[in-house]
Amino acid sequence: MDAIGVLMMGPMNSYLEQELDKRFKLFRYWTQPNQTEFLAQHADSIRAMVGSSGAGASADLIDALPKLEIVSSFSVGLDKIDLDRCKEKGVRVTNTPDVLTDDVADLAIGLMLAVLRRICQCDKYVRSGAWKLGDFRLTTKGELGETYVSFLSSYYVRTYLCTSLVAIHLRIIPYSSLELLQALGERHALFSGKRVGIIGLGRIGLAIAERAEAFDCPISYYRRSKKADTNYTYYGSVVELASNSDILVVACALTPETTHIVNREVLDALGPKGVLINIGRGPHVDEPELVSALVEGRLGGAGLDVFEKEPKVPEQLFGLENVVLLPHVASATEETRKVMADLVLGNLEAHFSSKALLTPVV
Repeated sequence: MDAIGVLMMGPMNSYLEQELDKRFKLFRYWTQPNQTEFLAQHADSIRAMVGSSGAGASADLIDALPKLEIVSSFSVGLDKIDLDRCKEKGVRVTNTPDVLTDDVADLAIGLMLAVLRRICQCDKYVRSGAWKLGDFRLTTKGELGETYVSFLSSYYVRTYLCTSLVAIHLRIIPYSSLELLQALGERHALFSGKRVGIIGLGRIGLAIAERAEAFDCPISYYRRSKKADTNYTYYGSVVELASNSDILVVACALTPETTHIVNREVLDALGPKGVLINIGRGPHVDEPELVSALVEGRLGGAGLDVFEKEPKVPEQLFGLENVVLLPHVASATEETRKVMADLVLGNLEAHFSSKALLTPVV
């Protein structure tokens, strides 16, 4: 098979890249300075394409490759592949379902805990050396404000204020650092027992639900139709689901219908004590509206693994202590990425050996 041309859309996994290079004639699309010229020169040599969650097969790209037979995606999501055009052209499509379910579900729970229990802020508190001067004490925003005012009246203070929805960080030189540090802290919220609402109850959504149940969290969900084999509470709209949830998790496939499925109305329904967790795709959420809701205090917090225009992230989020930001790593464990890579390779080899595909989509 080493004469079969395979177009790899971007750097996604070193093991996968090495194995593709061993088994096929590999073309690295992202390294081409003039991609239009490259396609014109090699179009007749490329019979397969390997895409990912970040780069797939557009209609124009499919049209530019007349010999293309299969698109094997290093991802469970298919939003970067024009499935209709693949069907028109008779191009097979595969993805990597199931193998990343546990990792993504684990991370969703991790984000819930990190946001609610302020794990990132506690880590910073220890690393900064502040713990040596006083415990990380529970407080409310009101208590913090009152403490600050009392110190202003008692000591000479140099301040630097950084606004946050949950806390105000103060760089301060008081007469007694210990007293001030004991007064500072973040609001910790209990995770156990929180109402968890899930948008999409497929493989990943169910895995998240099962994990959250271990924390005694009541589970509800939204999908296009009620799921027959579950006792979880079903809501017929995302707004209704958000209104009845403390934590709203996005775990559905990205389609034109689910783009911006989390909009201003949904965020307002979730409310100032609610938390949004997105381990789906960035465009599921209207990002400007999310930023506004967080900055204005209309939403209590967010744990985000994905963004609308990755790797660009709205800078307004960087200063918010009630937001946890991850660089799209939900399935990023060595074990899972190797299994995903083996699925991509297995699908390619099955296709070119005229065998049944392992995980066919089209």
